Amino acid sequence: MNKLEFNTLVIQQSESLKAYARNFTRDQDDANDLVQDTLLKAVTYFKNFKEGTNLKGWLYTIMKNTFINNYRRVVKTNSFITKEEEITSANLVVSATKNGGENKFVMEDINHALSNLSEDYYVPFTMYFEGYKYHEISDYLDIPIGTVKTRIHVARKVMKKTLSTYKFS
Repeated sequence: MNKLEFNTLVIQQSESLKAYARNFTRDQDDANDLVQDTLLKAVTYFKNFKEGTNLKGWLYTIMKNTFINNYRRVVKTNSFITKEEEITSANLVVSATKNGGENKFVMEDINHALSNLSEDYYVPFTMYFEGYKYHEISDYLDIPIGTVKTRIHVARKVMKKTLSTYKFS
């Protein structure tokens, strides 16, 4: 059987395919779309059809599989897309307040300001920030406790000045 004969036989089955498609879709327009998809696939995969096979059964199988695949695609797409009515005001508040974008920029600015501190100020300041006591920092750096307090105070002032856009109180 050549392609022209095959296409003619396929087109002759279109009315029975429309009736079968309505069983799946329950809508005339959707049924027409399903028939069109089925006919397109049948013509496209002409080489897969074995002569002597029940053409009507082969077309029905293509239609059923097409419908199932389309249905699965729609279900999968809808599971990923959040519809407007599914977003409660409580979820909007969480989304707006838990947004990490602004925090990322703030942390980059803080890390940049810290990196501009000299090591004499950076080490005692970060140790104090991590929870060490003045005397522990003094012992670790082997400098007087007053010097530790002064360096932390100076580091705070430099950080405040560098990060003045954030208006610390």
